[in-house]
Amino acid sequence: MSSDQSQIPGAREQNAGLIRNPISLIGAALVATSVATMLFLFLVNVISVPPSPYVGVLLFMVTPAFLVFGIVLILFGMLLERRRRRKGKPGTIPRFPRVDLNIPAQRNAFAFFVSFAAVFVLISAVGSYRTYEFTDSVQFCGQTCHTVMSPEYTTYLQSPHARVECVQCHVGPGAGWYVRSKLSGSYQVYSAIFHKYPRPIPTPVENLRPAQQTCEQCHWPRKFYGAQLKVFYHYGSDEKNTPRQIRMLINTGGAEPSSGVPSGIHWHMNIGNRITYIATDAQRQVIPWVQADDRHGKITVYMAKDSTLTPAQVEKSDKRLMDCIDCHDRPSHIFTPPDRSVDDSLFAGRIDGTLPFIKQQGVQALTKTYDTAPEALRGIDSDIREFYRTKYAEVYTTRQGSIKAAVSDLQHIYQSTIFPYMKVDWRTHPNNLGHFYTAGCFRCHDGQHVSADGKVIPKDCNTCHTVLAQSESGVPLMEHEVGVPFQHPVDLGDMTQVNCRDCHTGGVGP
Repeated sequence: MSSDQSQIPGAREQNAGLIRNPISLIGAALVATSVATMLFLFLVNVISVPPSPYVGVLLFMVTPAFLVFGIVLILFGMLLERRRRRKGKPGTIPRFPRVDLNIPAQRNAFAFFVSFAAVFVLISAVGSYRTYEFTDSVQFCGQTCHTVMSPEYTTYLQSPHARVECVQCHVGPGAGWYVRSKLSGSYQVYSAIFHKYPRPIPTPVENLRPAQQTCEQCHWPRKFYGAQLKVFYHYGSDEKNTPRQIRMLINTGGAEPSSGVPSGIHWHMNIGNRITYIATDAQRQVIPWVQADDRHGKITVYMAKDSTLTPAQVEKSDKRLMDCIDCHDRPSHIFTPPDRSVDDSLFAGRIDGTLPFIKQQGVQALTKTYDTAPEALRGIDSDIREFYRTKYAEVYTTRQGSIKAAVSDLQHIYQSTIFPYMKVDWRTHPNNLGHFYTAGCFRCHDGQHVSADGKVIPKDCNTCHTVLAQSESGVPLMEHEVGVPFQHPVDLGDMTQVNCRDCHTGGVGP
């Protein structure tokens, strides 16, 4: 044999069987177990509908890590075994392995290694892509950290964006924001594992990508114009659960001259007009300073009458450019107030509106404080049944089906909108779309923000909507095709001096 390898006595024998050492054998066992586990989990993932996030974590993240670790152990063990043999018989084994493809055994070994490496690289590439896909999936975002993200995931499934993947809003297109999100996600995984997360999870999200790069990929502000008909249903807290209806035009408006005169709610969009503001609280509910830049270049600054901000503080304060999220701040995670939820159930017929005081009792049962969800479900069932048993014995006896259905729906409402462990309910995250339960529009449109030349940000209901008709128990209270003043069920005097949320808390109340 002409090979240098063959000239070293016993070299081939000494190089043979390097894998036969405890470390390499452990690695081989780990590799075999990982491969078998991956095949099993792959089958489970394929047949599961919908796929389980926990199976995904094991299949795409945990098991591949053990596979790679097993391969490393095999190579490390072989290296240690070779060093041991060289020390045992100095000079009989070369410092580095000699490769001679003219030797059949080495040629076969080399062919096996190249084939294995090619397959491994291919599997790794596919696995890496599947891992990338999995970490961007709704299941991973909402269910992997099940307890922590349960409020967000549950409300997301009931939202208008339930068919839009989380990453389309929270990350958006492009590699830069993807990398940024994964770096942020690494800390979030650590927080979930070691229970370092706050309860509730704070909002707004400070590092959320600008709406122009996410929301506006589907919603096109330049095409907003006109008004939309909206019908609101409310039910009274009286014995008859008196139904009330309000029909109004929501002046959606627009900001693009080619679609009409810039007006209405979407006048605020960053097309011709730009609104910048300073908020003095974390949830952006207190806004003492507003700056409006119009399409003609005119700049108007408004200060709240009770503001204590000095010019120096204004100069140093963070100024936020208003975008979609400043009003539509709960587009996918909507924690509907009990008052609104019960109204929706009554309107849909899930709760029988002929049960006396069911609106009042339902809201009261939902707004009680419970330490756990199971305790809440028992409490809701007990409160509703006890009310009818003691106050309306005949109803309790003859209408068990309606009572049971009402209890079931109220329990579903609780499980969908109130989460005791994470300390989340309808009061946790203000919803700024409107102004019924929170300040919303009235954060700026309160009649108290005045410019240096005396111009006031108006508090005029007709700026954003026009009431067309109101009715109670099906009887029209007023109706007019060009709009009528809003008539409150209770005379409150000068409506410009009060805000809806002064009374409407979303819980017990009007």
